[in-house]
Amino acid sequence: MMGFDAAMVCARMDRMSELADILRRHCPADSVESAVPKLTLLRSDRVTKPATVSYAPLFCMLASGRKRVWLGEQDFVYGPRDYLITSANLPLTAQVASAPYLGFAFALDPKVIAEILLGLPKAAPERMPSKAVAVARADDGLFDAVARLLRLLDRPSHIPIMAPMIEREILFLLLQGPHADTLRQLGAPASPLSQVRRGIDWIREHYNQTIRIERAARAAGMSAPTFHRHFRAVTNLSPLQFQKRLRLEEARRRLLSEHTDAASIAFDVGYESPSQFSREYRRLFGAPPLRDASAARRRMAREPLSA
Repeated sequence: MMGFDAAMVCARMDRMSELADILRRHCPADSVESAVPKLTLLRSDRVTKPATVSYAPLFCMLASGRKRVWLGEQDFVYGPRDYLITSANLPLTAQVASAPYLGFAFALDPKVIAEILLGLPKAAPERMPSKAVAVARADDGLFDAVARLLRLLDRPSHIPIMAPMIEREILFLLLQGPHADTLRQLGAPASPLSQVRRGIDWIREHYNQTIRIERAARAAGMSAPTFHRHFRAVTNLSPLQFQKRLRLEEARRRLLSEHTDAASIAFDVGYESPSQFSREYRRLFGAPPLRDASAARRRMAREPLSA
């Protein structure tokens, strides 16, 4: 007879295979906004190069493959049975490290988290905000809830009633897990993490302007030294480094989508010197602006969407 542990392993493999099948059927392209609110399906049939991406607060899991995410110089790797949480609207670097890659990203709603927290015992407030990226192992309870969420894709008539219930269950289970502090801070408007997020949003709105740390700190409701310290704890970047990343990412987006010269784009995103823009662009993306944009266009023309 099969032992209990072996039976559990087989059951987990069967469920993982089921989830991979659901994702494969409902995600014919690289990214699909699903019929379930807040749920984005993800797919890649090949390993990818590291690329700059923008992550909002998300809960992510994979049914197959592995993904690597960098927050500054720190990297996080996750695969099937792991989950990743991001808790702020940040520029990150991400790579599909093994394929086939099938997974999803579920938007974390601070308002729903706050409602759940009202029914939980109060925890001691955190003095420092949690880092904006975290990875942990999913237990069987969380995995079961995720499976029921994805099965709704085959039962669209059940989505309006069942999806909000399963969302709350998933958030409740995450609030029992190793990164509960991150979720608690996300749902608490006065927490250090929520304050830093307000500062991040202010910098995003003024990314192409000369900013003073005092103004961003005021938007966050903190003193300048406290904001600078907490901002780095969350993002692994200083506020000015963060602004620079935003400028360079917007410049790259425009170079790929518009027929505009690099100098004009440099001025538009806030640089006063095209030569400084070119140096910093090359440092981040590995090539000067026009050469990088040309190479990226050739790659996009060569690589069709995942089927």
